Amino acid sequence: MPPEMMNPQQPYTGQIYQPTQTYTPTSSESVYGSTFDDEPPLLEELGINFDHIWQKTLTVLHPLKAADGSIMNETDLTGPMVFCLAFGATLLLAGKIQFGYVYGISAIGCVGMFCLLNLMSMTGVSFGCVSSVLGYCLLPMIILSGFAVVFSLQGIVGVLLTSLIIGWCSFSASKIFISALAMEGQQLLVAYPCALLYGVFALISVF
Repeated sequence: MPPEMMNPQQPYTGQIYQPTQTYTPTSSESVYGSTFDDEPPLLEELGINFDHIWQKTLTVLHPLKAADGSIMNETDLTGPMVFCLAFGATLLLAGKIQFGYVYGISAIGCVGMFCLLNLMSMTGVSFGCVSSVLGYCLLPMIILSGFAVVFSLQGIVGVLLTSLIIGWCSFSASKIFISALAMEGQQLLVAYPCALLYGVFALISVF
C-alpha cells in the first residue's frame, strides 16, 4: 500500500457528552410552526358571521330599511339553511311532509333567478349570493306557515294574509338584489319572478 494513503486519523477534539448545537429554536412557535392563539376562530373559518346574519335578518324583517350591498353580496348559506328547515318544520306541524318540495323548488328557483339576474345586471352575480338572498327572504313565509298550523288559510283572511306575505318576500328580495347589483330602477322587474317563486311556497303553506 502506498505510504501517502496511510494518513493518521485526526483526533476528536470535541466533548462526547456535550455535542455542538448548530440550531437552537428561539420559541415554541419555531418548533411547531404556529400557535393556537394566531389561528382564526372556527366560525370564521367556516364563514359563519352572526353579526352579518343578524343584519340580513333585520333587512328582511324591515322592508323599508336600506340594504347594505357589501353585506348582502356575501355567500352565506347558514341562515337560508336554517330558514328552510324552519319552514319545513312548520309545515310538518301542520301535517304536511314537504321537505323534498321545499328544497326542490328552492334549487329550481335559485337556478332560474341566477340566470335571470346575470342577464339583467352588468356586473353579474354568483349562484351562492342568489341562494343566500332568496333563502333569507323566505323568513316571512315561515310566519305564514306558522299561522297555517293554528288557522285555516283557505278563506278571505287567508288570501289577504298570503298576498301580503308574498309581497313582503318579493319586495325584500328585489330590494336586496338591486342594492347588491346596482340595478336602480329595475326593482319591479326583479320582484315579479321573486313573487312567482314565493307564490309556490305560499301554495304549499295554504293547501
